[in-house]
Amino acid sequence: MSIKNESIWAASPSTTRGQPTQLASDAKGERLSYASGKSIFLRSIDNPTVAKQYTEHKALTTVARFSPSGAYVASGDAAGTVRVWDCLGEGLTKGEYFITSGRINDLAWDGDSQRIIAVGDGKQRYGHCITADSGNSVGEIAGHTQAINSVSIRQQRPLRAAAAGDDKTLVFYHGAPFKFNTSLKDNHINYIYGVGFSPDGSTLVSVGGDRRIWLYDGKTGEAKGQIGEGEHKGSIFGVSWSNDSRKFVTASADRTVKLWDVEAGKAVQTWALGEEGSSNVQNQQVGVVWPHGRSDGLIVSLSLSGDLNYLVEGSQTPRQVVHGHQKNITSLTHFGGDSDKETLWTGSFEGRVCSWDVATGTADEVDGAGHGSYVCGLAPTSEGSGRVYSVGWDDTIRSVDISAKTYTGSSSKLSGQPKGIAVGDSTVLVANSEGVEIFQDGKKSGDFTSKSALTAVAAHGTTAALGTEDSSIQICTVSSSSLTPKTDIKVSRNPISVLAFSPDGSLLAVGDSRGRVLVFKVADGSLVTDRWTAHTARITSLAWNKAGTHIVSGALDTNIFVWSLAKPGDWLQVTNAHKEGVNGVSWIEGDRKIASAGADATVKVWVVEGLE
Repeated sequence: MSIKNESIWAASPSTTRGQPTQLASDAKGERLSYASGKSIFLRSIDNPTVAKQYTEHKALTTVARFSPSGAYVASGDAAGTVRVWDCLGEGLTKGEYFITSGRINDLAWDGDSQRIIAVGDGKQRYGHCITADSGNSVGEIAGHTQAINSVSIRQQRPLRAAAAGDDKTLVFYHGAPFKFNTSLKDNHINYIYGVGFSPDGSTLVSVGGDRRIWLYDGKTGEAKGQIGEGEHKGSIFGVSWSNDSRKFVTASADRTVKLWDVEAGKAVQTWALGEEGSSNVQNQQVGVVWPHGRSDGLIVSLSLSGDLNYLVEGSQTPRQVVHGHQKNITSLTHFGGDSDKETLWTGSFEGRVCSWDVATGTADEVDGAGHGSYVCGLAPTSEGSGRVYSVGWDDTIRSVDISAKTYTGSSSKLSGQPKGIAVGDSTVLVANSEGVEIFQDGKKSGDFTSKSALTAVAAHGTTAALGTEDSSIQICTVSSSSLTPKTDIKVSRNPISVLAFSPDGSLLAVGDSRGRVLVFKVADGSLVTDRWTAHTARITSLAWNKAGTHIVSGALDTNIFVWSLAKPGDWLQVTNAHKEGVNGVSWIEGDRKIASAGADATVKVWVVEGLE
């Protein structure tokens, strides 16, 4: 038996309101690079479900840029560290360099893929120039008095560099080694968020919070003039050049991306993201990249929501919008199979719920009024009825129409913070620390008070299982408005964290807060196995295969295990499946594969071979 990773459905880029987010592409225009959480993702532009994840940063990541050679990536984080690593092979780290005492905001490579300038915030300095292979100093980034937001290096000789930031100053450098040449203080009257040399090196552009766009001579740094006065109605967060250096694009908080003709000095196309007249903050455009080396002229912009918008000149609407999660995925459930279209449903820390097409790996965000915060449980109704119920830390239960991928509009306030949700034949059970609230068709129909604080709930048909803080399980019969206790099971010394019934309802898998997985018979509470103790932290998710012969478990220890009932001593293991913890697991595609989700905001698919 074996288990191996097949695909990574990547997290969306991390964004912060009022702050630019750096997007970059490789020289061939095939992959995007961006920061998300503590990971860096390299993502195929043409097939966004294909991605590579780099997880060696210890702090939140902020920026990643490909070397011009395409062999390496330099990435920075909030702790002021820059890492250089191989992006063609296994992702091995070539070097780790401490640059500033604060956040790295941007990086730039020279045309030889030998030098890197890293800029950001710090007490001693705001940037530095180093060699990529050894971290040796090859210049000083001087002339700034506040955090630097953006940096660019001219790719031709003589080498030039420009950096700009919160002090409203653009500093021009000669190199190499890079040294201060001129400081331009009067062109911008607010923070400068983006600078960029044209690919041919003739022109430099700067944009900022004052909505201004300034052009400079790429060799001398002399200001040529300002264009587009009054065009953008919000801060300009990003700028990127076309391959022929005749045009560039800007991304703004006014929800627009604008395409500019340099010679004419005016905008030739505007894309407005979101509904017309909408002031939706999530549609603010906080980053943009014009991938070079492509024949289709594709431009990729980033919304504050994390959506990647594929824009093409001449078309007013995005060719494609790539959705996903920006924060910790906190719950996962599965719907469909054989005859139904198979989908995964995920909820995350910020309240977002997404539907994933298992066949293609594409995601759609659920529309409508959803949860305002942490989604702590998702449960589908029986196959064919077309509903997924969700509960969150806004203390509500909501219903999603599976086919329409939208909230139905009906929500109910819960009496306390939910611990979990389960669906029987037609009854929805929501556990809180005091007991269980019972719902029929989205409306509350009854309550059940528990003797001990509840931590988990599961249901199968007319049977429910309730897990408690005192390490016991109560098996109950479910009616439309009540629960009737049948059997008590004493499990271990550890609080129960998750429960899962086998497909036929005869067995109950139990995970606890210490990492143990046990199986009991539902009929009499007798123990089937307690040998599965390889996890080292709280079990967060359990799922049975359709045959009821194997269980997959995920835990906060970042690992995934596949257990066999027939051979309890044999198992499959995936270590470090999700950085900082696995929060959901499910069997998909007829038990040939496993889907998992975790704190890195990704969904991963694993192929299981030789399962007996």
